[in-house]
Amino acid sequence: MSDAVISYASLILADAGLDITADNLVTLTKAAGSSIDNVWADVFATALEGKDVKQILSGFHAAGPAAPASGAAAASGDAEAAAEEAPESEKEESDDDMGFGLFD
Repeated sequence: MSDAVISYASLILADAGLDITADNLVTLTKAAGSSIDNVWADVFATALEGKDVKQILSGFHAAGPAAPASGAAAASGDAEAAAEEAPESEKEESDDDMGFGLFD
């Protein structure tokens, strides 16, 4: 639960244009009637130091669906090659090759 509280506190501070520091996070969470460990306040403050949280959040809507990477194109080529090999392997496993069929 404390991770949600400190996350919201970070967002509130960023929206208010205040620095996201450990002291501000602890003060805000106490004012909200919750408490967090100082270590988590330090971790969040360090992780978000120098970052524009509002810019990060506003970038999510513009990102859209992920584009396929170059590795995905290669993987689709491998899938096509496997699809071409599949009918050959089906022929090998056919009952006709074993000397009997469905109506024998």
